Amino acid sequence: MNQLPPNQKTFLGQPKGLFYLFFSELWERFSFYGMRSLLVLYMTKHLLFSDSMSFGIYAAYMSLVYLTPLLGGMLAEKIIGYRRAIIFGSILMILGHFLLTIEQPAFFYGSLSLIIVGCGFFKPNISSLVGTLYEQGDVRRDTGFTIFYLGINIGSALAPLLCAWIAGKYGWHYGFILAGFGMLTGLWWFHKGIKKNVFGKHGLIANSQFFENKTAGLKNGALITVISCMSVPLFALIIRYYQYQSYLIFLTSIIIFIWLGSIYFSVNKIEKRRLSVVFYFTLLATLFWTIFEQGGSSLTLFADRNVRLMGINAAQTNSINGTFIILLAIPFSALWPFLTKKKLNPNTPLKFGIGVFLLGAGFFIFALSAQKTDAFAKTPFFFLVAGYFIQTIGEFFLSPIGLSKMTELSPAKYVSFILGVWFLSQFYGQFFAGKIAGLTSIQSGGSNMLSEGLTGKVVSFITGLSPENITKMGKGYEQLYSYVSAYAILGMIAMVVGIIAMLLSPVIKKRMEGIN
Repeated sequence: MNQLPPNQKTFLGQPKGLFYLFFSELWERFSFYGMRSLLVLYMTKHLLFSDSMSFGIYAAYMSLVYLTPLLGGMLAEKIIGYRRAIIFGSILMILGHFLLTIEQPAFFYGSLSLIIVGCGFFKPNISSLVGTLYEQGDVRRDTGFTIFYLGINIGSALAPLLCAWIAGKYGWHYGFILAGFGMLTGLWWFHKGIKKNVFGKHGLIANSQFFENKTAGLKNGALITVISCMSVPLFALIIRYYQYQSYLIFLTSIIIFIWLGSIYFSVNKIEKRRLSVVFYFTLLATLFWTIFEQGGSSLTLFADRNVRLMGINAAQTNSINGTFIILLAIPFSALWPFLTKKKLNPNTPLKFGIGVFLLGAGFFIFALSAQKTDAFAKTPFFFLVAGYFIQTIGEFFLSPIGLSKMTELSPAKYVSFILGVWFLSQFYGQFFAGKIAGLTSIQSGGSNMLSEGLTGKVVSFITGLSPENITKMGKGYEQLYSYVSAYAILGMIAMVVGIIAMLLSPVIKKRMEGIN
């Protein structure tokens, strides 16, 4: 039941608590995306890491950011509560951003690790807290999550513009400091919401007795904090030795498979069918993020090296996606209720298929840009913007809808864990995105594993480039080919999978047991 105080129940038709969480998430995402937009360029241009090493560190960092929410969500749901988890996570991320300004390897990897652990406590639990504001079947839920998603993307749009500008004008470390102040602002908004009691009784300590009991002389609540801080050096080592992360992927997969299996066999028939849909959606989302998350790595370097940028620098291109989301969020939040009234609202499985297809179409446009390359191996800025626009529309069909449906499809006592599983799609997606980004590292003669056979013919047809002609055109064209060859194949794969998912949507819809 909704326990918000009657005098603070709604604002613009939504629970008031939503808007405090909106601003908390906005500033947390500002800090996260501000630093992310700088990271690969900082490594390649300032620390002078190779492309492959930078992609490896970036992928390890980004994938772990989406692994820790699984544990953070569980600890909050079962023991410490959403509020304490959000506050603790915020503090760790603030420290991580500020310590990143110290240019020593231990601080570089340690700072990334602090942000990883902090995200684990913050990310799933603020989304879970949003879910508690709505009763099961509340028609405002999808709109509420779309508004919440708008907050995420206002932060992600502003951060690259401001942090990259500060970094370019005053130095990399000032960009990281600005990101840290963004997180500090997010914590202030959340604390303000608690003081105003807009969350009612939601998010308090979940198990007071266990929380207060002592182990080894410490309260269990404090022990969780200590162990979490002790995990920071472990994550730092995983990032440093990113080459071995596949072992973590394998171990995590086994644990999650066993864990999900135990949940599956403990619930009723309807919940079993819904959990099978959760698994299906997570697989589709994994493919989506694997391709989409080239944005912070290879697409940033592509923009830096092979796009005729206009008015912004390469780091600031990370704001294009967020800007489109800001422009489209309100129309999309109004679109779903309108289509529902007209009985034309696509079901969730169909939306997922459309989303994956549009993502592929966006990357197809990135690849097509090679047809208009100038003498300096630079492609028109228009194609970069158009590709981001199409894939952003695809994101609206998948990401906020998926986040909303996870809270509905999950058995009530496993909501945070299932949200953690949903975020695992980004854990796997970021890992595989790093592998794909590695394909864009320039090869001798411009050749790579996509340049031969059927894929080579597809790439040549879409881009107008081939290993034979680019070797005569210079190194810039070799680098361009490395990017667009990967984007062409990624685009084709996503469009085919999207079509298959659309065809399967009636079958998947039946397994959702009444949830649209």
